[in-house]
Amino acid sequence: MPGPDDGHRPAGGTVSRLARPVAFRQFVVKLHSRCDLACDHCYVYTTTDQRWRSLPRSMPDRVLGWTAERIGEHARAHRLDRVDIILHGGEPLLAGAARIERAVGAIRRDAAPVPVRVTVQTNGTRLDEGFLRLFDRLEVRVSVSLDGDRAAHDRHRRGPDGRGSHDRVEAALRRLTTGYQHLFNGLLCTVDLRNEPVSTYRSLLAHRPPAVDFLLPHGTWSAPPPGRPADPRQAPYAQWLIAVFDEWYHTPGQRTRVRLFDEIIQVLLGGNSRLAGVGTSPVAVAVVQTDGAIEMDDTLGAAYAGAARTGLHVARDPFDVALGLPAIRAQQAGVDGLCASCRACDLHRVCGGGLRTHRHRVGSGFDNPSVYCTDLYTLIGHIRRTVRRDVAALRAASR
Repeated sequence: MPGPDDGHRPAGGTVSRLARPVAFRQFVVKLHSRCDLACDHCYVYTTTDQRWRSLPRSMPDRVLGWTAERIGEHARAHRLDRVDIILHGGEPLLAGAARIERAVGAIRRDAAPVPVRVTVQTNGTRLDEGFLRLFDRLEVRVSVSLDGDRAAHDRHRRGPDGRGSHDRVEAALRRLTTGYQHLFNGLLCTVDLRNEPVSTYRSLLAHRPPAVDFLLPHGTWSAPPPGRPADPRQAPYAQWLIAVFDEWYHTPGQRTRVRLFDEIIQVLLGGNSRLAGVGTSPVAVAVVQTDGAIEMDDTLGAAYAGAARTGLHVARDPFDVALGLPAIRAQQAGVDGLCASCRACDLHRVCGGGLRTHRHRVGSGFDNPSVYCTDLYTLIGHIRRTVRRDVAALRAASR
């Protein structure tokens, strides 16, 4: 890991009050390190961290075996009630049906008797009938990336030849929702301020997703996300998301979950968040690259090259070793892992400082608020006022 001389300081706040580390419950398994699209907003290929170039294209069988053994070892040692596996990439479907089946079988076998829930996260371009039959047989759920209608989606999600991918993704979603709706886990949509928010949301609803994840583009204080002004009084991403929230919240019989909004409301009402970037729950996710390297959230590559590295490998290191690393302890430190200005904020337990990646600034590392601080504060404030008003009205009606 880079040290202070590299201009990347570790996260601020003491972590000593964290009594014990929290076991990993979610494992992101990188089955394939390449992609058949060339999306210009992808954190894997377009940021400073270019380690994908030196990784094996597909995860070798021996690495897959070690990964399954380590996951099972960890799950049983911590007596987990379930582990979640996300098959990821690059584009995981490039690994092929046989490798995917071997991966799912090996992990479930080695994790037994702990149940394993598997999701594949795909761009959808290769999601054909053969893969859907396989996922049905293996009980693998499917999440698909879709940024809205054709114009919105194809603005970023194009192939190497410049052709948009929307039509192929839409055809895949028709196949998924026609005969395999029970496998549909949801849609992932990266926010672009140029796309009209409500029409974008409605175009996603047309596919009847059980859940939608709205994702903020990755950026840092040193490399700000697109459209994020330096003026801290402006909150363009909040205004975009508030428009979607109002449409979602005030529509009778909500047609889908929007995880960002659900988790913010959950924390506002005193619960805990299960979504990274909301609340102060410990991060319990580990990533395994195609070469077997154990890493933290690989979006950290948007901060600086090597930010996600731990120096550990599934061939020799149990996941418990990762739990003892200072960087992972800092990720699990909750309020104590936030910078001073975040801890002084009245919404810090809801915001949780935002996604760790977005806090980075060269010279101070992650010891900062999120580059989206104003947007998060504005969005959460709007949701808090809306929920408070409705809770007050319900209380008044019950008297």
